[in-house]
Amino acid sequence: QITVYGNAQDGCGNTMNEGLIVIHGHAGDVTGHSMRGGKIFVKDYVGYRVGIHMKQYQKKVPTIVVGETAGDFLAEYMAGGIICVLGLNLKEGEKCNARFVGTGMHGGVIYERGEFLCPVEGTKVQDVGKRDMAVIEGLVKEYCSHFGGDPKAILAAKFKKILPLSSRPYAKLFSH
Repeated sequence: QITVYGNAQDGCGNTMNEGLIVIHGHAGDVTGHSMRGGKIFVKDYVGYRVGIHMKQYQKKVPTIVVGETAGDFLAEYMAGGIICVLGLNLKEGEKCNARFVGTGMHGGVIYERGEFLCPVEGTKVQDVGKRDMAVIEGLVKEYCSHFGGDPKAILAAKFKKILPLSSRPYAKLFSH
């Protein structure tokens, strides 16, 4: 386990395969780049291209939990894993400024507390089910165990999930 009592620079968790990183501040761009396993918890916000090329492998599910919001291109080319964005800094009805969320996404899931992210064409937004809520509940409780907060209050909000429409978003651009 790595605990950062402050902010993390760009590229934190690059090619992470397992373990835990807890950041008591914000994290820069490309956090979790090409993650294949492990968990990253960020108390505050994250920069651009977080979770780019994340991919789960067998039983390893890379997971990033963000307390506030994310920058542009969140989950770009994501092929697996979980990103959970809690939006704790947003006021009721406020949107996150992140653009191009889920560009090229072809696997995995993004959970958002509320509906403040702006996903691209090629993704779909759905209500979460019981199985999703069990995953989210575990992540929120773990987030609160690191940073404080009331899990019940956080979980009282409605969650949505963003999924890819296709496992091959660029198939029509290339011949078989």
